[in-house]
This record gives sequence, structure tokens and C-alpha cells, in this order.
Amino acid sequence: MAWIYIIIAAVFETAWTFSVKFFKLSDLKLLTWHNFYKVDQSLPLLAPLLGYIVFGVCNVYFFSLAIKELSTATAYAIWTAATLVLIKIAETAFFNKTITWTEAFFISLIMIGIMGLKFSVPHINQVP
Repeated sequence: MAWIYIIIAAVFETAWTFSVKFFKLSDLKLLTWHNFYKVDQSLPLLAPLLGYIVFGVCNVYFFSLAIKELSTATAYAIWTAATLVLIKIAETAFFNKTITWTEAFFISLIMIGIMGLKFSVPHINQVP
């Protein structure tokens, strides 16, 4: 289950990263009691903040479940690598960013490293 928790945490970390990207603290000054309950005005201002909070908490929760079953170093390495891969996939799919052959090569190396950790040391990293 630890590997599933790490992937779930990486998905939440990816969403959290994009929440941080779109969050502007100065936009919260535009929020008043008159437009707070109007979805078309308040939601674009509050969504990044709410995403920051919700995705951050969920990320920490699932990562904490994972490190109870795996060594912290292994879990952190996999979580970071999976998050990097997911961020690049999201940028390519949703934000029309291009991916170069060099990036694809190194992302594939990251994925090979994740699979290597998964299949070569599954029992050594178990925390007693």
C-alpha cells in the first residue's frame, strides 16, 4: 500500500504545485463581503488558496502513510521523482508546453529509477 500512497501523494503534490503557481495573495484584497458569495467573482480568487490548503494537507497525509511502511529516504526519492514526472505530463497536456527529446530521455531515466526501487528492494526498505 505504501507505493499507492506515494503515487496519491505525488498527484496531490502536483495539484498543490499548480495551486501555488496560480495563487496571488494580492488578489485576495479584491474580495469583499459584497462579492464573496458570487461564484463568478470569488471562485477564481479563492480556488488557488483552497487548492493550496486542501492539496497540501492531502499530500502530507498520504506521504505520512507511505513513510510508515517504507524508509523515509526511499519514499522521498520516489515521491519527488513521481511528482516531477506528473508535473511535466500536466504541463504538456494542459498548458501546451513542449517536451524536448532531452527532457523525455531524462524523465524516462527517472521512471526507470522508480521502477528499480520498486522491484529491487521491496523488502529491505520495510520499516519494522
